[in-house]
Amino acid sequence: MDVLTSAIGRSIPRIDGGPKVTGRARFAADIGARGLLHARPVLALPAHARIERIDRTAALAVSGVVAVLTAADLPIATEGTDRLNEPLARREILWAGQPVALVVAETAEAAADAALLVVVETTPLEPVIDLDRAMAPGAPRARFERAAEEAGASAESQHAGVGGGSEEFTPDEPVSDNVVKRTGFRRGDVAAALAACDVVVEGRFTTSWVHQGYIEPQVSMAELDDDGTLHITAATQGTFYTRSEVARLFGLPIAAVRVTGATIGGGFGGKTLVIDPLVAAATLILRRPVRLELTRLEDFRMTNPAPAAILDVRLGATRDGRLRGLQARLRFETGGFAENSIEGIAAVLTVGPYRWDAHEVVAFGVETNRVATGAYRAPGAPQSTFALEQLIDELAARLEMDPIDLRRRNLVAPDDEMADGTAWGGIGLDECLTRIAAHPLWRGRASLPDGEGVGLAVGAWPGSRQPAAAICRLEADGRVTVVTGVVDISGTMTGFATIAAEGLGITAGDVSVIAADTASAPRSPVSGGSVITYSTGRAVQRATDALREKILAYAALLLEIDVRDLELVDGSVRPKGTPERGLTLAQIGESLDGFTSAFEPLEGHGGTVPPVLAPLTSAHLVHVRVDRESGVVRVLRYVIAQDVGRALNPAIIEGQLHGGATQGLGWALHEAMVFDEVGQLQSGTFLDYALQTAPMVPEFETIIVEVPAPDGPYGAKGIGEGPVCGAAAAVANAVTDATGVRFRDLPLTAPRVWRGLTAADRA
Repeated sequence: MDVLTSAIGRSIPRIDGGPKVTGRARFAADIGARGLLHARPVLALPAHARIERIDRTAALAVSGVVAVLTAADLPIATEGTDRLNEPLARREILWAGQPVALVVAETAEAAADAALLVVVETTPLEPVIDLDRAMAPGAPRARFERAAEEAGASAESQHAGVGGGSEEFTPDEPVSDNVVKRTGFRRGDVAAALAACDVVVEGRFTTSWVHQGYIEPQVSMAELDDDGTLHITAATQGTFYTRSEVARLFGLPIAAVRVTGATIGGGFGGKTLVIDPLVAAATLILRRPVRLELTRLEDFRMTNPAPAAILDVRLGATRDGRLRGLQARLRFETGGFAENSIEGIAAVLTVGPYRWDAHEVVAFGVETNRVATGAYRAPGAPQSTFALEQLIDELAARLEMDPIDLRRRNLVAPDDEMADGTAWGGIGLDECLTRIAAHPLWRGRASLPDGEGVGLAVGAWPGSRQPAAAICRLEADGRVTVVTGVVDISGTMTGFATIAAEGLGITAGDVSVIAADTASAPRSPVSGGSVITYSTGRAVQRATDALREKILAYAALLLEIDVRDLELVDGSVRPKGTPERGLTLAQIGESLDGFTSAFEPLEGHGGTVPPVLAPLTSAHLVHVRVDRESGVVRVLRYVIAQDVGRALNPAIIEGQLHGGATQGLGWALHEAMVFDEVGQLQSGTFLDYALQTAPMVPEFETIIVEVPAPDGPYGAKGIGEGPVCGAAAAVANAVTDATGVRFRDLPLTAPRVWRGLTAADRA
């Protein structure tokens, strides 16, 4: 690089930071349209029932009500029984909270009043709530109407991008009709491997339904542009994905749908195509703009949280610390809709970043009469890591080995494969563990007071790779504009500015980044799965390279010098050895402004599909204090080391690590969607559903490890999924270190910990 200083590695403020903290950012609910109508969903009361009749008479009599829509009214052109094809329940209610009708009115108040007056007459059906009972042969069915094949992409394709391996198989054990997904991965003879072990440990682990906990509820607005284009403005994580799926759903040409991503108030995997079909259908029917902004209770009851799971895992090692065999049986609820089930990626992640002589993992997706499942930051990873990393610690204790040494001697090599046959490639997990091993908190763990403990866990996420494109152009004032269709949920726009600045020898402050709508932006992937920096960032780098070549070629004409004798440094193109003859980018841009130039516009285009994945790996070290009298667990310190490939902006990386680890602490200690025995949600507000709050968040220390990804922009990898993966496992191991008692059920609430400690004292 011909630059005096590098833009990479500088902690600069986020581009979106100022507008957000000053209130200037416009979220989806802030964006209106002339003649806007307001929608309110009517949510099912029973968890399982057959719809006999929907009476809208009283609702339509409310002043200002324009329409009350049911499934039969929607102009859907496709067939299927997934959420996309059934945004309103047709004949069967699948959970308490499923939308069955949509009231549309001139005011939000009229819509809310009328929604209370819609009468849904039903015949009760037996709700299926218990996961293990739902799987048993002969169990009552959670769903009677189901298409042979579900339409729509799965959470795996949207959030993990893992490929298929030769050892994949379909488990054939007898199960009920509620089991709609089956996945298995096998390598070697696991029975023989476990039989050859000196130590075998096993356990059953359970996790709860967990909501993404975004501050801004789901919001979407649809309207018709002057040319008849259906225009959706939404708090969505994927504008192009939304466009293609909505077009397919309503039988429209893709060009007849335009999607604009509004500033988004948190998503974490949950904001993709949940309510957009409803407002789109209403606008197509009524020919007026329609907006739906969910209340917090509606968001909890009808959207797509992370599912509950039961994980039975067994693993063993020889006395020298060699991991030999792993066997696991995983069950994940899919709730009412199964297309976003995560049992497949969970099966891959349960094997972990370790070498095994043999492994066998079977995983099942099971329909129940609870809210439909979706993706939540690193879907499947917190659950699978919670089980695996506790058992690794138990193995270390039984073998009388240092837990870090046991992990390090069994880490995968670059050519080793994940459970599904995908190569791991170069990862920095060994260096992460080395840095943790040298940390004073780990070295001094034996001298902690009674009731305190330190826990360790590693986390791994395979990453994702998707097609992406970007545009980079030089403006007349010498500034540079980058155009993508990415929805920024984690500071990626600031990363794009850094990438462009590095390629052009300027500062990130000289770069503007625009997130355009689908009518004008280059194609971009869904913002999730840690794909954006790795895929779109590489496209930005290629677009910047193309712009750089054009700038140099044009400057060569102006300076009448061979392009090979020019360099682009600090915002100027100059002859090597005679910098005083140089031209600034502002001078170059100004010379092309207008309509008389004989040179093409200085604009670069770049596209990419990374050839391989760039997995994220991290090591977590947690210090806790446990009050045996109350069961309260307090996290005192949290150290996280993560391989980021290359640190484009350390400040943003630290923010991602803090945020992800904080969400992981929510998994560990507080968060659970609680349902009663007939499927009614008992924790549908933030008064009942316990999120991490500022006083609960511990002191964080971040350790950035850089093992460059060959196909990432300047070696960078994704970040976001990594810090959540190992948090719950590290907390559980720390609680065991503090108390001597092992806890296998999440979350580790004070009552649960107290009961466990009391039972252990009595044993």
